[in-house]
Amino acid sequence: MLEMYRRDQFRQDLLIERCDELIALDERLQELDTLLAVAVSSRRAAPPARCACGAPIIWESHFCANCGRPVAAAPAVVSCEGCGAPMPAGAKFCAACGRPFGTELAAAEDALPAAVDGWEQ
Repeated sequence: MLEMYRRDQFRQDLLIERCDELIALDERLQELDTLLAVAVSSRRAAPPARCACGAPIIWESHFCANCGRPVAAAPAVVSCEGCGAPMPAGAKFCAACGRPFGTELAAAEDALPAAVDGWEQ
């Protein structure tokens, strides 16, 4: 366009062709910007859970650290009898040491070393 202006020779067909190319490029850039925004937003971590008071709730906590309200839908947490690691109350085995959890499972674990000792002899 600058050269056409300098020479004072305008070709309308060439101007229209170049403008069409610019519009197509602009549409493609908008499409890529949208795809990029979607990709970036999908990588973001979910916002932390918040209490009614507005404070963030720490993962697996039973009460809000700011106001003391009980946290809804929090599973009970107990510690492993073998290693003391925290674990959900409904777990059957400790994720840290593999020890069985529960009364019948603990009885099975107690019987296992005796059977192994008898086999070794």
